Amino acid sequence: MGYAAVKGGLDAILAAEDLVARMRVDDASPWVSEEQLIGRLRLAVDRVQGEGGLASAELAARAIRQAEGDLIEASLLVRSYRSTLPRLGYTVPTPTSEMEAVRRIVPAFREPPGRQLLGRTLDYTERLVDFRDEAAARAALGEPPATPQEIPADGRPGGASAEHALTQPRLAELLAARGLLADRRVDGDPEPVDITRDPVTVPAPRSARLAVMARGETGALVNLWYQGVMGDRRGAEDITLGEVRVGKLPVTVRHPRTGGAVRVGSVQVTEVEAMSNLNRPDENTAVFDIGYGLVLGHNERKAIAMAVLDIAMHRDRARTGLEQNVIATCDGTDASGFLEHLKLPHYVTFGSQLERKEAMRR
Repeated sequence: MGYAAVKGGLDAILAAEDLVARMRVDDASPWVSEEQLIGRLRLAVDRVQGEGGLASAELAARAIRQAEGDLIEASLLVRSYRSTLPRLGYTVPTPTSEMEAVRRIVPAFREPPGRQLLGRTLDYTERLVDFRDEAAARAALGEPPATPQEIPADGRPGGASAEHALTQPRLAELLAARGLLADRRVDGDPEPVDITRDPVTVPAPRSARLAVMARGETGALVNLWYQGVMGDRRGAEDITLGEVRVGKLPVTVRHPRTGGAVRVGSVQVTEVEAMSNLNRPDENTAVFDIGYGLVLGHNERKAIAMAVLDIAMHRDRARTGLEQNVIATCDGTDASGFLEHLKLPHYVTFGSQLERKEAMRR
């Protein structure tokens, strides 16, 4: 696709950019700090971390403020910043059983191994707008008046310890020990595909598909999942969520001198394991298939859609364009960029089309 060079208009472009900055700074309302966004709009901050592909709550909050609340634009800003960072090394694979969970629900079992931990959620409450101000909300909860607090290094007021994090067993391990899970591993255990360096083509290995979805736009993934359920049912039906977990996952690297594994920190992630009841003639109906989703931050909706689409693409076996559709269309930055370019000058191409229409009429 080619475009004719656009000349002129530079002064107008610079003035428009300056107008955005001035309106953001000169607004009569108080300046919104990164700490306020992290503490009050945590799910938006987590979504930008996940779609931007960089675990930094402060940077995501700064990007949201700069983008005036446009989460896709904020994700693009985070990705752009990420591309300037040096790659210092690679982490050691960490079993998610080591996650310090602050939320863990197992819809498949009433009393699973470990504990059901509801944590911080509105899943079981009514959806009504709360018109109370901060003082009234605190009084209703029996909380004292607000006092200034510092945001800890993990970017969240109170930290994970305030939510009573604990290590929980994984349901999938129990089912696998009983021989009830399909084995999705491949020979040789290949290294995961780094989609930030290598382009993804179809057919793609599972690691590439998961990486694309982990950085995909939440709404796009939910839409693709819903199409599968409401449309042609490409393996997205008859799904039971085995486990939904939110918590801190250790980040471990190799010590440059000793070669031993050293924990250097942790990142908040959402992990989902979805079970599919295999029931087709060409499938092993004695076991369940398992789909996997893991995203940065607290974003259960995206992780669930990711896990179900993981199953759907595997069961689809290239019979339809599902894999191509997921890889090509779920990236919010790509889709938004292509849409936004329609606002750029197109008078040359449209003028050519107009001339052809007039010639045909003559």
